[in-house]
Amino acid sequence: MSRPSPEAYEQGRGMDAHNRAMRSIRGERDDEHQDPHDPTHVWIDRDRTPGGVYDSLTVILNTGGCRWARAGGCTMCGYVAESVEDGSVTHEALLDQIDRALEHERERREEPCELVKIYTSGSFLDEREVSAESREAVARTFADRERIVVESLPDFVETDRLAPFTDRLHTDVAVGLETATDRVRHDCVNKYFDFADFERAAARAADAGAGVKAYLLLKPPFLTEAEAVADMTASIERCAEHAHTVSMNPCDVQRYTMVDELHFRDGYRSPWLWSVVEVLRSTTDTDAVVVSDPVGAGSDRGPHNCGDCDERVERAIKDFSLRGDPSVFEQVSCDCERTWETVLEREHAYGMPLAE
Repeated sequence: MSRPSPEAYEQGRGMDAHNRAMRSIRGERDDEHQDPHDPTHVWIDRDRTPGGVYDSLTVILNTGGCRWARAGGCTMCGYVAESVEDGSVTHEALLDQIDRALEHERERREEPCELVKIYTSGSFLDEREVSAESREAVARTFADRERIVVESLPDFVETDRLAPFTDRLHTDVAVGLETATDRVRHDCVNKYFDFADFERAAARAADAGAGVKAYLLLKPPFLTEAEAVADMTASIERCAEHAHTVSMNPCDVQRYTMVDELHFRDGYRSPWLWSVVEVLRSTTDTDAVVVSDPVGAGSDRGPHNCGDCDERVERAIKDFSLRGDPSVFEQVSCDCERTWETVLEREHAYGMPLAE
């Protein structure tokens, strides 16, 4: 991976010791060529939004990557490894990526998806990653859709950067907040901004005519299972005051991250799927759409239970995320719930994980 410039380090914005450790871990990766004309990932799914359930096209653009990740970045995020080596992608190359995403969609559907989600594994609104010219072109391309989601850190949420989208269609800004608790965000996730920065970004989005979708992280490193559940429940309730949708992402173990280092040394276990169920159940009445898509569910590196019930519980979680009906969880049970309950009761930070 390319070494970031001194400016990219942004010393003092996070924990510098964390960043030094993260740069060392990321440096273990063998550089792999990323084609700047190919999007990193494209897929079609279904999503629940304030406007209803839509078929969705998700595009992760291959850009220069998150500037904070190049400084060292978040303890759980390995997406910077998928960004281009020289840290920039031309306007023409980004348009090629959009064309290939549309080709992927046409091969699988007769009609375009109503919802489009544009991510960069960084910030789509950061002009170091995506220029104003490219944003305008993306907005024109998807102007005939019902709704679009663009991802950004709070710093870059500005009216002029959103205008190409809000002038054309329903627009949401997805912000990787991770938690409403500043200490957890700083010390466990190593993210530099405060909840107050998220509040200000949400207000700017509203002034621009855009909605807000908050991404939260269930069980960052250094939290017990019980602490993670309590933090996530409180975070969803707090975020609902500023975001119409909250997406809870159970932490999965990505390569070349601090979480990966901890997991390799038996110091981290991804959250139980029962914890996801517990949080969704307890926030059903929250004034926001609450969803979850457990990446890697059932695997050792993803959220999992005992192995026997993982697939059934994952299906229930995805069903809830589309319908918002907690009764789906009454249809799944397993003896391992008792183990999970014991973990919640007895696991302590100095001796975790208590059970695999």
